Amino acid sequence: MSRYRGPSCKICRRAREKLFLKGERCHTAKCAIEKRNFPPGFRSLKPKKISEYGKRLREKQKLRFFYGVSEKQMRIYFDKASKAKEITGHSLLSLFESRLDNIVFRANLAKSRKESRQLVRHSHFLVNGKKANIPSIILKKSDVVTIKDKSLSLFKDAFDSMKDKDKQVWLIVNESEKSIVVDHNPNREEIDVPVDEQLIVEYYSK
Repeated sequence: MSRYRGPSCKICRRAREKLFLKGERCHTAKCAIEKRNFPPGFRSLKPKKISEYGKRLREKQKLRFFYGVSEKQMRIYFDKASKAKEITGHSLLSLFESRLDNIVFRANLAKSRKESRQLVRHSHFLVNGKKANIPSIILKKSDVVTIKDKSLSLFKDAFDSMKDKDKQVWLIVNESEKSIVVDHNPNREEIDVPVDEQLIVEYYSK
């Protein structure tokens, strides 16, 4: 299954909660959840009961759309997480958080993950001094992301407004050097993803 390219708001309405796929718009009254907090499509007067399989599938889809990855990538990440020494669900979320595009977003250099992927693909960043234009690169402890000199003007507004935004404890953003350092791999308590990862593990373990 390829990456979803339809309306982002339909995903949040289907999940019945905000997945913050449109950045700052999700924090305003224009958010679809604020205006139409019901699933898209035909609405029956009698709510349809969701099966146990359906609950697991919904959580898996929610995580996939949250990070904007394909089904093939989901399977690859789960296989890696299942081989790790840590709890599979926690390891899975940590892998997603350690993606280059997500780190750019978590460092407040982009308004959404969709925008951060575009910035990475346009080669505005270096990882450990080397060109990096693949959003799915997994970063590890002590890896350093820097902005190319010729791209610094694009992020002036982002750095100016950075003081008013939440910061991730597992990332060190150096505003003077315009760099991001991975202090440590994020643990479950540091990942604010609205999913039940155990249901996702059960989905792939069936």
